[in-house]
Amino acid sequence: MKNYKITIQYDGIKYNGWQRQKNTKNTIQEKFENVLSLMCGRHVEIFASGRTDAGVHALAQTANFKCHTDKKADEIMEYLNHYLPADILVTSIEEVNERFHSRLNAVSKTYEYTIATKKPDVFLRKYVYFNETFLNVEKMREASKKLLGTHDFLGFSSIGKTKKSTVRTVNFIDISDTDGLIKIKINADGFLYNMVRIISGTLFDVGTGKIDVSDVENIFDAKKRADAGVTLPANGLKLIEVFYKEKE
Repeated sequence: MKNYKITIQYDGIKYNGWQRQKNTKNTIQEKFENVLSLMCGRHVEIFASGRTDAGVHALAQTANFKCHTDKKADEIMEYLNHYLPADILVTSIEEVNERFHSRLNAVSKTYEYTIATKKPDVFLRKYVYFNETFLNVEKMREASKKLLGTHDFLGFSSIGKTKKSTVRTVNFIDISDTDGLIKIKINADGFLYNMVRIISGTLFDVGTGKIDVSDVENIFDAKKRADAGVTLPANGLKLIEVFYKEKE
């Protein structure tokens, strides 16, 4: 049985997230497994680097699956792209070591959240959070520095009580502003439920003056979701890259 690593793009607007669910068949994992199972003649399970939520997009999601097939890698990619919906695209595929796992072997991931402070290009409007409020980007950058490093991000998540560790390491946050299109790029070794959208919302609230830069440290101390900023809408978020220690 061979193990394949694939890179995927998808428009998440109409999907209920990546992960297969009991109450809906409208997930990206379900779409992939249906096509892969048809190709291999048996049920095939696919594993992603992370479970993007409903409405979230991916520029370069990484996943892997194992199956018996006589098809070459490029033929598998052609097959997948033929049968998958038009809003899901496999951009690369390669055979990898049987021990490779797209989630367990990932060392970090980068997400990007996009905010438009003026009416966006019509072809971008579905993929940004549009809000005409003035944002102080320099204040947002100042606050972002306080989020770097290893912290307990419980207050920046929607998971509630949990026995699992909520400590994560944020490696970098880059905030760019190009003619009213603000992009918040965040790289970390892992993310909690809604963590990127809440961090982006907190930085948004700093930009509007609702939250002071100094309040960011208090959110870490209090570990209360209510103290952080808003959870920005899913449509402005996309996974843009997954990193691994070495090529598998």
